Amino acid sequence: RPAVGVAGMLLCAILSDTLNLQGPTTTEWDRLMVAVLADLAEVDDIQFLASQQFKAKSKELAGLSAHGLVNGDQKSFSFKTDKFNGDIGFAVVETTDDAVIIDRLDELLPEIVACKKEKELSALFLAVVNIVDLKGTLLICGPTELSLAKAAFGEDAEVTKNSTLMDLGTLVSRKKDYIPAVTRAIKGGWEKPINRGESTVDLGSLGKLEVDPLDPYQRVQRKGSVLEKKEGEHFKVVG
Repeated sequence: RPAVGVAGMLLCAILSDTLNLQGPTTTEWDRLMVAVLADLAEVDDIQFLASQQFKAKSKELAGLSAHGLVNGDQKSFSFKTDKFNGDIGFAVVETTDDAVIIDRLDELLPEIVACKKEKELSALFLAVVNIVDLKGTLLICGPTELSLAKAAFGEDAEVTKNSTLMDLGTLVSRKKDYIPAVTRAIKGGWEKPINRGESTVDLGSLGKLEVDPLDPYQRVQRKGSVLEKKEGEHFKVVG
């Protein structure tokens, strides 16, 4: 029998992983364990606990640098077919206020390209998931990502902001929704387009990662990248 504090942490872990039991990865075992752990942790209002937990997480995410958001929850997946051989990176940011993250689009896209180059990935995506409305938005940093996203999520998927945002609708899970779709597209014969957009930049021109010694949060930020946009300029994907 776990202590009250331990039961509370386990409860919060399940609520986070399953998006308060609303995500597509939720199982009946999750629901059972939430009920048991809530009793052990002496939690009377699970919904209130989940809402406060998600608010705290979202507030923390909003304060992260672009580098922190792109690299915080990122995984890579290897593929090898007759037409494609390489690694695809897929990062996810879960928040109660997706607009706060998406509003930093021109800051995030150059960082996605830089991270892609540094890790020698063939493509890198960042999905922003609204964990209240259960909807997803995909950030697209180049022609390769745009081509693969259309192959995976449909040619008719709504793409906006100079082809840098794709509406994923109710798709919110990397494990259940995103990677299976990408896998089907690649195994179905997808191949990289010739035009690579900003990904052709030299690795040495992407600047350096620095920590401002005066920053109380010690956030890692990229300085001196050739991809940084001037005020009024916007990142574009040539598709």
